[in-house]
Amino acid sequence: MTLHDTMSDVDARHLTKGVVVSVSGVTKQYDSGTRALADVDLDIAEGDFVAVVGPSGCGKSTLLRMAAGLERPSAGSVALATDSVGFIFQEPTLLPWRSVRANVELVAEIARLPKSERRTRAQRAIDAVGLTGFESQLPRMLSGGMKMRASLARTLTSEPEVMLLDEPFGALDEMTRLDMQTELQRLYAERGFTAMFITHSVSEAVFLANRVIVMSARSGRIVADTRIDFPYPRHPELRYDPQFTAYVAEISDTLREARQ
Repeated sequence: MTLHDTMSDVDARHLTKGVVVSVSGVTKQYDSGTRALADVDLDIAEGDFVAVVGPSGCGKSTLLRMAAGLERPSAGSVALATDSVGFIFQEPTLLPWRSVRANVELVAEIARLPKSERRTRAQRAIDAVGLTGFESQLPRMLSGGMKMRASLARTLTSEPEVMLLDEPFGALDEMTRLDMQTELQRLYAERGFTAMFITHSVSEAVFLANRVIVMSARSGRIVADTRIDFPYPRHPELRYDPQFTAYVAEISDTLREARQ
């Protein structure tokens, strides 16, 4: 899905040059008294793929929703340099009565693009995620991985500059999840969008991202920011590279300490 008119406490014109997402001194405390985040600072530069890992309940998804404008901080500020933002949820959220093509066209339809443009963008996105030939299928006829591909294609039709992804592959089986990781980083390499990706999987974060952020247990704070120096596109065999294993071990150790 695509989001517009992102809520922000900072005018995007005040962002540092080259920064697309800026989180400054953000704290989030709910009415119940639960503090999800405490004094979080994070800048994401144009073209970065940033993965965020941390213990359950540390505020990862809360931080992502703030970047999307779906929640406001209790203190601090969140700013985006663009309103061209796509958000992918943990579930595919497809409309069951619409075909794959009709679901993928939905965002462009809401944006009132001409029918011919909607069809062109939708087919291009369907081809990009490997769903060619399934355009007429209903969601109930698709596997979990295919549903997530359709959700990804729907977001791509808006050609977003920023992609926000909230554990989109968490419910998939292992092999499908690995396939979707390969697909997503290929699309990232081809299209050059900026991405913020929430995950519980350290290996997934290292495979996809050029920066991995580790958050502490609630109240969530950033405790590490690791640069991942592998070129794109990345092939599945990268997971057997000794440097890949070293990154996973280093970040896993930090995450283990962050849970304490």
